[in-house]
Amino acid sequence: MTKRHPPKGDHQPDLFAANFADIPIRDQRDTMERPFFSLAKKPRYTPIEYHVGDVWVEVSANPKFGLATIWDADILIWASTQITEALDRGQTPSRVVRFHPHNLLKSIRRATGGEHYLRLRAALERLTHTAVRTNIRAEGKKKAASFHWLESWTEVTDEQTGDTIGMTMTLPDWLFEGILMKGGVLTIHEDYFLLTGGIERWLYRVARKHAGQQEGGWLFTMRQLYEKSGSASRFSDFAIDVRKVVEADSLPEYTAVLHKNDEGDEVVHFLRRDQLALDDPRYESSRHPRRRIARGITSKGLKFSGVAG
Repeated sequence: MTKRHPPKGDHQPDLFAANFADIPIRDQRDTMERPFFSLAKKPRYTPIEYHVGDVWVEVSANPKFGLATIWDADILIWASTQITEALDRGQTPSRVVRFHPHNLLKSIRRATGGEHYLRLRAALERLTHTAVRTNIRAEGKKKAASFHWLESWTEVTDEQTGDTIGMTMTLPDWLFEGILMKGGVLTIHEDYFLLTGGIERWLYRVARKHAGQQEGGWLFTMRQLYEKSGSASRFSDFAIDVRKVVEADSLPEYTAVLHKNDEGDEVVHFLRRDQLALDDPRYESSRHPRRRIARGITSKGLKFSGVAG
């Protein structure tokens, strides 16, 4: 449970090196805490079924491709960032986003060799064939929404060289509308992309969604986290993995502590690092919110289809 080293060529600018391309990375908040993705690197085919209170989520795998994973979700985070940045710059975004795989991979801090292009295509297939049903944001006469993480994706190659010229992805209405809605996205730390463990990544997203800027942080019982995660592991194994993450203390922006509540339940308490005491070894100062240079996301390189979303 740790962070991998940044890929060669990955650059993190100095805090005071202001640049117009510096933009915050955004994640769609409805996808951050509920079990929408497999947390395992091994292919998962068993469905995710989450029913807590009045909220439910059902995710089904295609038998050929398996469930979309939390690493595949990096592509959706990239798309959320593209769309939100377009809005910030006065552009009109569409559900259809055009991109080059090199730019996308660099933006989510991955290497860009041939093997990584193949992994990107496999991720796009899983996102396109993973079926989701949920009543989150189902309002009025709508009792549920049913969609795939991507409606489609395309790739155009050079006939002579076989090199990729460009690609497109089409987001579903549910995700696109969630990005556009007020408060629909949250900024996340760029080092999230370097986290290697599925539970580790999911815990960061939960911490970011709930602990946010709150002075006292946020608490969950281990059982609550297990139910929210959709993990296919046994509860005891899940708890062991969470304890390993807490011990490694590798989450960007947040730290976590374990204790027992009055009922004897194990509790995970997430806290922002910049709210700890200055002499606490876990303390980290807050960052400028527009520090990150996200490669490939520029006013010149940002392109959407002419079709309205």
